[in-house]
Amino acid sequence: MRTYRTTSGPFAERLFYTPKDIEVICIDELRKVKLLPSSPEPVRVNRFIEKKFKIHLIFDDLPDGVIGCTEFGPDGVQGMIISKTLSEEGSKIAERRINTTLAHEAGHGLLHTHLFVLGQNPESLFGKEFDSKKTKILCRNTAIQGLQGFNGTSNPWWEIQANLVIGPLLMPKALVLTALEPFCIKKGRLGWQVPDRSLQEEAVKALSEIFDVNPIVAKIRLESLFPPAQDYQLTL
Repeated sequence: MRTYRTTSGPFAERLFYTPKDIEVICIDELRKVKLLPSSPEPVRVNRFIEKKFKIHLIFDDLPDGVIGCTEFGPDGVQGMIISKTLSEEGSKIAERRINTTLAHEAGHGLLHTHLFVLGQNPESLFGKEFDSKKTKILCRNTAIQGLQGFNGTSNPWWEIQANLVIGPLLMPKALVLTALEPFCIKKGRLGWQVPDRSLQEEAVKALSEIFDVNPIVAKIRLESLFPPAQDYQLTL
């Protein structure tokens, strides 16, 4: 991770993480709390948050368009709130969206906590929806739905970075590679195992079921590891 001084935006410094940085952070943190699965299966992201940040998740009413909220204090993450409306929907899609939202909020906790511990508390980040002494990041539906901002679109950099945590946290790289084996072919002189493009839909569906995520999350994770523009060469 690197930092840059900046005069634009609400923070005095901007953080830069490479995809590899984020992969390593997620794996290390899952291992620390003994929640990294040994074989492909869903990650218990709610339990991860409770153990890592020593908080209890709260499902409560949030302002319109806000589906998640992370509270920060001088000691780091103080709490996380998820939209009660989303939790009451009761569908499989909604349950998976909750996990995606939790992973996004965990991303703020993993990547951005030190900004708040150092006392950088920009009011413009959070709006006036809450009257509280605690500083909050309010994550709006548009920041997470469809993972807009994943590829560097118009979302603020801190939201883009939180989105980049979703894949590595919910679908650890080594487990994804194991789950993809039935959908791979050998390619090149070295016989690299890469996903068969003709089986991409089946691979996305399988990853979605194995890791209990919505298909868009599985598709983005697959393409982040095997970018189509690179003819599915594995990113290291």
